[in-house]
Amino acid sequence: MLQPVAPRLDWAALEGRMRARNDEIDDLMALLLDHADRAAGPKAELYHVAWQIACASLGDQHLWQDLGLPSRDALTQLIGRWFPALAARNVDHMKWKKFFYRQLCERAEIMICKSPSCAECPDVGLCFGPETASPVQRAEAKA
Repeated sequence: MLQPVAPRLDWAALEGRMRARNDEIDDLMALLLDHADRAAGPKAELYHVAWQIACASLGDQHLWQDLGLPSRDALTQLIGRWFPALAARNVDHMKWKKFFYRQLCERAEIMICKSPSCAECPDVGLCFGPETASPVQRAEAKA
């Protein structure tokens, strides 16, 4: 099992988006907290992790990268610990940020898919598949 890793966000890069998209952060927080394991740790820590994930979801990279985590596995472990009911819903291993937004659209009864199933969709590669670090991040990890 992987050792837990604490998220490290680039707050300066997210600050403007957080102000402009506060309603989106609230929606993501509600989604996460609706699926939280309240026994996973202190309530303040649970809310802090949910808030970090919600804010990082506004970033441009894969969610694990926007959170400053070393890998998608570390993110999956983090979500599995704090939000196991939500993690259990991602049975096809959709990329987490895409998965969260898809869940929000389903809650609002907004159909976002271009095809009746993911297997038929031309964008399947955007939602599923490998998530590799950028060359810059690989170099930083070695330093």
